[in-house]
Amino acid sequence: MTTRHPPRRTTSTARTGRAPGAWPVLGHLPHLLHAPLRFLGSLPAHGELVEIRLGPRPAFVLCHPELARQVMSDGRTFDRVGPLYEGSRAALGNGLATCPHADHRRQRMLMQPAFRSEHLPGYADAMRREIGVALEHWRPGRVLDMVDEMFALTTTVAVRTLFGGGITDRDIAELRDSLDTFLKGVYLRALLPAVDILPTPGARRYTRGLATWRTHVTRIVGERRADDADGGDLLGRLIAARDEAGGALTERELHDQVAVLILAGAETTSSALSWALHLVAAHPEAEAALHAEVDAVLDGRVAGPDDLPRLEWTGRVIREVLRLYPPAWVLPRTSTREIEVAGRRLRAGSTLVFSPYILHRLREFHPEPERFCPERDQADGFASGAWSRASFVPFGTGPHKCIGDTFALTEATLALASIAGRWRLRPASGTPVRATPRSVLTPSALPMHLIRR
Repeated sequence: MTTRHPPRRTTSTARTGRAPGAWPVLGHLPHLLHAPLRFLGSLPAHGELVEIRLGPRPAFVLCHPELARQVMSDGRTFDRVGPLYEGSRAALGNGLATCPHADHRRQRMLMQPAFRSEHLPGYADAMRREIGVALEHWRPGRVLDMVDEMFALTTTVAVRTLFGGGITDRDIAELRDSLDTFLKGVYLRALLPAVDILPTPGARRYTRGLATWRTHVTRIVGERRADDADGGDLLGRLIAARDEAGGALTERELHDQVAVLILAGAETTSSALSWALHLVAAHPEAEAALHAEVDAVLDGRVAGPDDLPRLEWTGRVIREVLRLYPPAWVLPRTSTREIEVAGRRLRAGSTLVFSPYILHRLREFHPEPERFCPERDQADGFASGAWSRASFVPFGTGPHKCIGDTFALTEATLALASIAGRWRLRPASGTPVRATPRSVLTPSALPMHLIRR
């Protein structure tokens, strides 16, 4: 597919604008709470840098890939600080996905060895085993909510690859339940930090879920560290990691990194898989091509690391899913000094919003952006240089790009191929599938009939 690109604009000539529809006092918060995707999708019509209101505070949404590149490549000027990140750190700690610029380089250096390419086959083999276990429980004629099924699968994979084989099924179940409870409240608390002042049932559930999560992670990390055995898992590699000065991760840092890794490994990949199952079922031609590939490559068995090079169409499906429904759909940054963006002077402390969801649906970079089209050639969109590459950024971009992107793509590809090799899934409800923005972008529910192929 040939993609035409507009002439490159410099930031000095980029258009700016303001979003309409702000409520008195609340600004655009009602739109972000009740219909965030519709609201975000409307913003590029008002400019390449669009001002919105978060209550009384302004925020500036980046609606062009070049502006996204400018902001996301400069972590010192556009930092992960401010009220939106304070709420995330309060819940998830100061791990690699939430830490400010001052902590990022050291944390990244300590974490990177655990994600070297030579470790991926071992992680992929653990993925294969857990995918096989999950599929053994499926029965023809049953209706399963694929949101729940995929979250259970990816949480188990994340915990197994992180902690190794010594973790119990009960530990995994308790981690999964508490993780699910507090993740449902993270997005609301990022927009409305004071929401827990009201002693509502939802606030109490969130507080209990967060406390349970912290208790379990602290105990499991403590037991694993006391065991002093290197099982070749992620946690063992993190415990052994050393920075340039020979320092190791502190107990708090280790806890925070574990929390972020389980979150990233569970929530983001389960979201991508849920959307993939939904979209494949709704597009017969894409489904037929997927079935043809997995039948030829797998012949009914569970996919493993050696199969990845031949699962080309499966990989294209996953990438197209990530374009339409990027899990990390909106990420804030805060300017640490006065700076010009898109010709507009922003003062220090300004909030900027990077949204892969917006960038992935810009027509000038992705023709027919609403259409599910795995055959579109993403590489063609990179031909005009780095600013065009920023139009497809499911894992972020710049120095804070997701460290586990290859891990996530591998797991999603293996899982989708293995499911498609054995099952044809069909919607069990006539209710339209809608996105539920929480910490990631996931379907609200996805009940599907299991039909054995």
